[in-house]
Amino acid sequence: MTPEIDFLKPVLALVIWTCVIWLWMYSLRLPAFQKAGIEPDAARHPGTYSDKLPAHVRSAADNYNHLHEQPVIFYALMFFMALTGGADSTGTMVAWAYVALRIVHSFVQIVVGKVALRFLVFTAGTFCLFFLAGREAVRVFGG
Repeated sequence: MTPEIDFLKPVLALVIWTCVIWLWMYSLRLPAFQKAGIEPDAARHPGTYSDKLPAHVRSAADNYNHLHEQPVIFYALMFFMALTGGADSTGTMVAWAYVALRIVHSFVQIVVGKVALRFLVFTAGTFCLFFLAGREAVRVFGG
């Protein structure tokens, strides 16, 4: 395997994790809809029946949405680094840390439900992105 492929493995891991969360979300959501007597067409607008679903079911859907927000920056940054010569062992290590923190964030959001802990994990992941973006800015714009 090429170094770029090894460098991009965290990207694939986060994509796979997003797919796992999709499965987890629907394994919770479909039975909850049935139990609450919610017709799928009646719930076409996000949040329409949130008050009728258990918190952990709503949290799984929220987490799935969150995996399409900040990680977009991660994906773009990782591909930028891979394509422009910024892929290295430090970047790989920080990328794996980011992925691990996103996975922990999912468990905290869906299972634990403690907002302060979730914010701490989210912030740690954000600092991984800041670190990677800062290194790239110095590398690309000179320093």
